[in-house]
This record gives sequence, C-alpha cells and structure tokens, in this order.
Amino acid sequence: MPGLAGRMSAADFAVLHRLQFPLPVNYVCYASWGCLFAAPAAGPAGLPAGPAVLAVVANLLLIVAPLAFNVAVDMPTDSHHREKGYLADAAGRVGRGRALAWANAEMAAGVALTVVIGPAWGHWWPSAFAAATVAAQLLYNVEPVRLKKRALAGSVAFGVASVGLPCLLAFTAVAAWPEPAVWLVFAGAAVLSVGRTVWWALPDLAADTADGIGTPTVRYGPARALLLACGLLLAGVVLLGWGLWWRYGLAWCLLGIAAHAVFLGMVWSRLPGVRRGELPDAKGMLKRTMPVVTLGEVLITVVALAA
Repeated sequence: MPGLAGRMSAADFAVLHRLQFPLPVNYVCYASWGCLFAAPAAGPAGLPAGPAVLAVVANLLLIVAPLAFNVAVDMPTDSHHREKGYLADAAGRVGRGRALAWANAEMAAGVALTVVIGPAWGHWWPSAFAAATVAAQLLYNVEPVRLKKRALAGSVAFGVASVGLPCLLAFTAVAAWPEPAVWLVFAGAAVLSVGRTVWWALPDLAADTADGIGTPTVRYGPARALLLACGLLLAGVVLLGWGLWWRYGLAWCLLGIAAHAVFLGMVWSRLPGVRRGELPDAKGMLKRTMPVVTLGEVLITVVALAA
C-alpha cells in the first residue's frame, strides 16, 4: 500500500527517478550539451576534464533528483491515475518521506559538486545555475507556490529547469559565456522542453482535475493545451535551427532539427482526436512518441560533437 516504507529495490529506484527507457538517454544529453557546445570556445587545449566531469555529474543529479521529488509529492494524485499508479506504488514502497529525503540529498550533492568548480577553476556561474535549478523545481512542486498548479508557469519552470539551466551550468563550468548562436540553441532546447511538458500532461486531465492541479490541460482544455504545445514546439524548432545554422551551417541545422520537426508533426496529428475527447495514453507517449524526441536529442549531440 502507498505510504508503507520498505527496502528500496533497484526497480523502485528506477521508477522513482523516471529512468524508464528512453528517458535516461535524454538526461545524459541534457547534462552534457553545455560542455559539448563549449568545446570550440575552449581553444586548442580542449575542455578541462575536471570541471566538465563535475558539471555533467551535477547535472545528472539535478535532473533526476527533482523527478523523484515530484513522484513523491504527486503520490496522492498518481494513486488514482489509471496509468501512473505504478509511480505511487513505487513511492509507497520506498516511503514518501524517505523518497523526499533521498531526492533532497541528491539535489544537495549536485549543488555541492558545482561549488567545487568555483575555487578550483575560477568558474562561479555553475553554482548560480545549480541553485536556480533547485529553486525552480521546488517552486514547481512545493506549496504554497506550487507552480505545477498555475498553468503555463509550471510548464515553463519545469521545462527550463530540466534542460535550459543544465545547459548553462555545464557550459559555464568549462568556458566563459555562450556566444549568441549557442544561446539560441539552448533557448530552443528549453522552449522545446516547455512544449513537451505541456504535451506530457494531456493524459493526466482527470487526475489533475480531481486534485485541483491547474495544468494547461486543466486550465485551457485538452485541445487548446495541445495547440499551445504545438506553438511552443514550433518556436523551439525555429530557435534551435537558427542557432545551429548560425554556428554550423544549413546541413548540420537540418540534421539537428529533423527529429524534433517530426515530433511536432506527430503531436499536431493528434489534434482531431483530442478535439473529439480522445486523449493520448501515457504509456504510448513514453514508448512510441518519446523515442522520436530521444533521437532528436542524440542528433543534436552528434552535431555538437562532429560539426
């Protein structure tokens, strides 16, 4: 039963931290993009290994720990969600308090790693971006603010904290400051993340409505939320493509945005069904649609490495 703590199995640990395939591939991309896009700025000497490793590990902690925190906070809501009950079950077996303590410790460890980068290598911005990531995730999850209940503000907080801020953390760990083209790439990636956050909440309409969680789907209705997601995804593709074209040229730009453009088309194609009240299912979104996003993130990584 949810709420009864027991031993944390590997399976419960994976569920709690949302490590179902293909999501871990995405997390590794988000954690490392900053370093990869900073490589040209590092000059002939190349990236300094120490701060790069610390930044990537810190980012991984700051990406997955808030997910575990969110699963624990959302346990009452997920317990009566027909597709996400397994999340509440995992949090219940671990114990809600224990899961929150674990997530808090992981976030603290992530921030601590960035603090090391400042005095050791003279790069202080990573600590600021780590603190901003934790602050945004706590504001997203914790009352009395709990931005998750506040329509688009919650999607922005979660999307930026999950992708945009980790990019800046890693970049500033190994280089001074992103050039304008890289800012566009990171902005595009963050806006895409915000759009996916809006899209990801579509199957949660009934559970979120019952618990008074005003996601864009609840606040605006599923069809308008889907249109909002498509608008954000389009803006993200444009920004990402602009930055990649500016820095690497048209061919690399097309490679970097191809899968994300396909994903936008897949999301748009669901609009007629959503208008008829046919919401996408969470399992199908994870298993059939999210791999297209993962391909897109891998292709962006390829561009950063090979261009």
